[in-house]
Amino acid sequence: MKKIALFPGSFDPFTMGHLDTVERGARIFDEVILGVFVNTGKKNWFTPSERQELIKASVAHLSNVRVEAQTSELTVDYAKKMGANFLLRGIRSMKDYEYEKDIMAMNRHLDQELETVFLLANPQYAHISSSLLKEVVLFGGDVAEYLPEPIYQAMLRKRDSLEK
Repeated sequence: MKKIALFPGSFDPFTMGHLDTVERGARIFDEVILGVFVNTGKKNWFTPSERQELIKASVAHLSNVRVEAQTSELTVDYAKKMGANFLLRGIRSMKDYEYEKDIMAMNRHLDQELETVFLLANPQYAHISSSLLKEVVLFGGDVAEYLPEPIYQAMLRKRDSLEK
């Protein structure tokens, strides 16, 4: 049986920490589906289709990774539809673990066959979050080392358009 993992997230923006998790997942799984989802609790800078295109450019070097956007399904239902038998999640801290553990329990309640795999964040990226990077970019700080180049450039353009 092929090992297919769904890595769901809002990815606004997709960071080097996300990319590191995807690259490591791509070595473990036969295929990784990077699912661009909607998080109603977050204020997004980019539309799902913009995020999808930016992420595609950032993972183009990974032959077993594809990027899909979806806005209206439960993660477990989408995973089943995509043929995924694993969920891939990154963990930066104990706070992330506590949050992800609860989501994993609910996902297991909804689908006992879908297994969640956690990868601990690379220490060089463990302190960053999409929200923090948006805040720093908004106020002119340099976060280029934490973002894939296509995403960094898009964030600078977005910041400039927000200032007008």
